[in-house]
Amino acid sequence: MSDIKDILQKLLEKKITLDNAEKLLKANLVEEVGDIAKLDIFRKTRTGIPEVIFAQNKDPQVLIDIISGFLERKKFAIISRYQQAQKNLILEKFGRNKNHTIEVNELGKIIVIKKDSYSFGKKGGIVGIITAGSSDIPVAIEAKITAEAMGCEVETSFDVGIAGIHRIFTPLSDMIKKGVHVIIVCAGMEGTLPGVVAALVEVPVIGVPISSGYGMGEKGKGALITMLQSCSPGLLVVNIDNGFGAGSSAAIIANKIAE
Repeated sequence: MSDIKDILQKLLEKKITLDNAEKLLKANLVEEVGDIAKLDIFRKTRTGIPEVIFAQNKDPQVLIDIISGFLERKKFAIISRYQQAQKNLILEKFGRNKNHTIEVNELGKIIVIKKDSYSFGKKGGIVGIITAGSSDIPVAIEAKITAEAMGCEVETSFDVGIAGIHRIFTPLSDMIKKGVHVIIVCAGMEGTLPGVVAALVEVPVIGVPISSGYGMGEKGKGALITMLQSCSPGLLVVNIDNGFGAGSSAAIIANKIAE
């Protein structure tokens, strides 16, 4: 299959007809991997958000086939929530190829593979990421890598929750001075921190409830309800542990502002 730019260039050069260009573009929308997966190859072109391969519960060999498809067509693949057996197979399959660079983040359970020295272009957006506690860091890292893949610069500050509320002011001030366009705040337990941050800044804040906590508010439910019920304007909320959703949404906002 041809890339979108190649198809459009051929159309401009009158090497193909308008009808043929339409057919080629439609054919390029989805690429099938056998009978098991349909890759949304042009999601990043269409929406600005790359398709991330969610590894959890995928058969390791199926995962390898999907990654191969992405590397062939897009020259990069992002794999989230991997399991140990999957990671081992990925390193065995792609680690030997000198044309591939592999970045494994054990804490965030996310792998980025790039082919032929591919790099994510910068778009000017600046995203701040804050976590209330150290338990929130894995999801924050998922958000960070997602935003970076979408061309953003990312500033982080971890473990500044309201149990020691004085800790938030310096990193928050630093982020504002650096011109962040949006701030992601990850918090578990009762999830108060995103509302506090939203009350202190004039940029959008995205709250990410984390699946920590116990009793009535277990598995992030308490944090989610607190964030949804917050009276701080400017606070947006994604689903529990949804680092990818927070990172992609923040990057869209930041890059649009940077334009």
